[in-house]
Amino acid sequence: MAPETKAFLTPKYWPTWIGLGLLRGINTLPFRWQLRIGALLGQLIYRLAKSRRHVATVNIKLCFPELSDKEQKRLVKDVFVNNGIGLIETAMAWWSDRESFRSRVTLEGREHLDAALAEGRGVILLGAHFSTLDLGGLLFSLYYDLNTMYRPHNNALMESFIQKGRLRSIKRLIDRSDFRTLIRALKANEIVWYAPDQDFGPKHSVYAPFFGVEAASITATSRLAKMNQSPVVMLTHHRREDGSYSLVLHPAVAPFPLETEELSAKKINLELEQGIRIEPAQYMWIHKRFKTHPKGKNYLYSSASG
Repeated sequence: MAPETKAFLTPKYWPTWIGLGLLRGINTLPFRWQLRIGALLGQLIYRLAKSRRHVATVNIKLCFPELSDKEQKRLVKDVFVNNGIGLIETAMAWWSDRESFRSRVTLEGREHLDAALAEGRGVILLGAHFSTLDLGGLLFSLYYDLNTMYRPHNNALMESFIQKGRLRSIKRLIDRSDFRTLIRALKANEIVWYAPDQDFGPKHSVYAPFFGVEAASITATSRLAKMNQSPVVMLTHHRREDGSYSLVLHPAVAPFPLETEELSAKKINLELEQGIRIEPAQYMWIHKRFKTHPKGKNYLYSSASG
């Protein structure tokens, strides 16, 4: 037995094994049952995860000020329900038969991606952290080969399962710091999924509006586009009420990049915002999108601000 495998048997990883085992068991149930369990799981997390509920509440309050208090509270609850379903869908992406989803998915806007690929410089597939994150990659792989940029998980056991699960349908996983492999893929005219919608701190970031709120926005999207003059095309993916899934490829972001990093970040954030507004409850509002702030880290999430 390899040393790493032996390490995974230590008590440190027992909770992870239990969680993965439960997910694997749920994955053997009929599709509709899995979705119902996911919704119930989301409701449970909403009740138990007080800190995450606070983060989502602050995010919704900041980004949807036009909603009444009642509507905001309803949206927060719906976010948790959808994220619970998304967790079960992640298990589907890792273990279910990919072909079983072909009749459940539609893809619109292929002409936009095909036109971008025809330029021969690869395509940066602009993504966002929708609750259908992993399943969206599997569904997209029914139509196109895909490389994905990602951040390795801190839990080594989870990382091994994530890699194995994602590589069932994705051509290559690229560490977000591995720009050499990324550029090599673009030069080979391949598609690389990249999601710049999270707060990675002030380094390599500029402030740009996101849902009208100044947010630390990474500048890598414009830098990547400049390196190989690769077009940027956004992909959105959402579940429908009937249990089917909608994938949409949007027109290439143009012109892009713009004169300054701030203008480029603003344009990318606007694209992301438009995609998120399609189904706001299916976005991962549980993440601290506004963690970085001129008045201090987590300022907007402090008790006084929240």
